[in-house]
Amino acid sequence: MNDTAALLVIVDAANVVGSVPDGWWRDRRGAAERLRDKLAAQGLPGHEGPVEIVLVVEGAARGVEPVPGVHVESAPGSGDDHMVALVAEATGTRPVLVVTADRELRRRVAALGAEVTGPRTVRG
Repeated sequence: MNDTAALLVIVDAANVVGSVPDGWWRDRRGAAERLRDKLAAQGLPGHEGPVEIVLVVEGAARGVEPVPGVHVESAPGSGDDHMVALVAEATGTRPVLVVTADRELRRRVAALGAEVTGPRTVRG
């Protein structure tokens, strides 16, 4: 593994957005865009080194555009399956952190060597 590579942070948009009952269900795409913008502004709080943030969107949030500092991946099917594929591609070459509270997704990505943290890490 390349210890000098930027930490890859994969954010489960649906899970993080859904962690706060703020009316996100009325505008899923808008909620994902607000999360994207927050990530672009604050990065990964508490992390000192370089990070690459990938926001994975699915369903009604597909099509959210990337912004400087946040790459957006529109999952062609299951967002969870897409995140697992991203982790599988990256682990072994760089450190990976997945942001989600989804227990099954946490289990799947941890089995591939990713670290996992909950939505509060990026929600503040």
